[in-house]
Amino acid sequence: MATFTGRKWILFGIITLMMSLLFILSACSQTPDEETSGTVEDSHTTVEYAGSDACFDCHPAIHNDFVTSGNPWKLKTSEVARNNPIPIPAGYAWELISYVIGGNTWKTLYVDNNGYLITSAGGKPGNNQYNLLTGVWSDYAPDEQIPFTCGECHTTGYSPEGNQGGLPGIVGTWELEGVQCEACHGPARDHVEGQGEKKETVVIDSSAALCGRCHTSGDDLSVIPANNGFILKNGQYNEHQASPHQYTDCVKCHDPHKKGEFSVKIDCGDCHLKVRDDYTGSTMDIVGVDCEDCHMPKATLSGQSLGLYQGDVRTHLFRINTDPDAPMFSEDGSQANGYVTLDFACLSCHLQRDIEWAAANAPGIHSAGK
Repeated sequence: MATFTGRKWILFGIITLMMSLLFILSACSQTPDEETSGTVEDSHTTVEYAGSDACFDCHPAIHNDFVTSGNPWKLKTSEVARNNPIPIPAGYAWELISYVIGGNTWKTLYVDNNGYLITSAGGKPGNNQYNLLTGVWSDYAPDEQIPFTCGECHTTGYSPEGNQGGLPGIVGTWELEGVQCEACHGPARDHVEGQGEKKETVVIDSSAALCGRCHTSGDDLSVIPANNGFILKNGQYNEHQASPHQYTDCVKCHDPHKKGEFSVKIDCGDCHLKVRDDYTGSTMDIVGVDCEDCHMPKATLSGQSLGLYQGDVRTHLFRINTDPDAPMFSEDGSQANGYVTLDFACLSCHLQRDIEWAAANAPGIHSAGK
């Protein structure tokens, strides 16, 4: 039997040490995909949101529609908002503003550097809400101290815990300002950066309930909150649930990526065939009156009313009550009754007429003049 001499033992030790070092170096050089022990930390576990710009490479058309919609403008930092054609309250400089709420369609409100809504201007209460449709300042809760509690529906990746940026007036924290792609589709970094089996799918939820998470006013969906003769803003889902279309998903009619007025995908006549045939060639059709002018009048108010029976947002109640005595709102005016009345449906255009005239002309209006 052969035996190891002292020199051979030394050589054997050197070879063993070298093999061990090679094994360690090989293990350290493995990529995460080759790692089998599970000890290499995946950085994606700590950062889930990719941001809407990351969606552009694969979805350029959808992204371009989205960035011009109102959703990403629900909240912007002052550094971003100052580059857009919106004014700021008198007596303030952009350096004294932390965030701007809105600024795309109806109105803007402003958050100060402590996280509270700005409720005065020029040293006086009010003149703190800028209405984009009219170019007029109005009063929003003048001179009250109002914390920013809007993060759940105005940001992406919201948590009710903490204070964003350490500002005491802000309730909660978030990953991204505004309603970004991932607010509806879920955190998408793994989807954007993943490959093969690791490329996770995003959420595709086309239900009206998803839209209703934010397009809702109050906690009770059976109530349509109102005030000062108009339905309150953000109550579209409440209205939708009270309407004949309550079982229809919002995306049946709307492209959710586009700005509201450009988002309608189908005509009412695509579903309401008999009414479409009756209406085509009628007096109202010839003069250019569309279905939404009567069935979706601007009975809702977000910024500033545009007339006696004209808010600035179309209602989603659809059903018209032709009884001239039917009230649009409850006796105390705090809620809508679940239908459109003739004053909003007819008199918002026919300003010189009255409710009795509207009631007399409403029957058969779809085919009038044919």
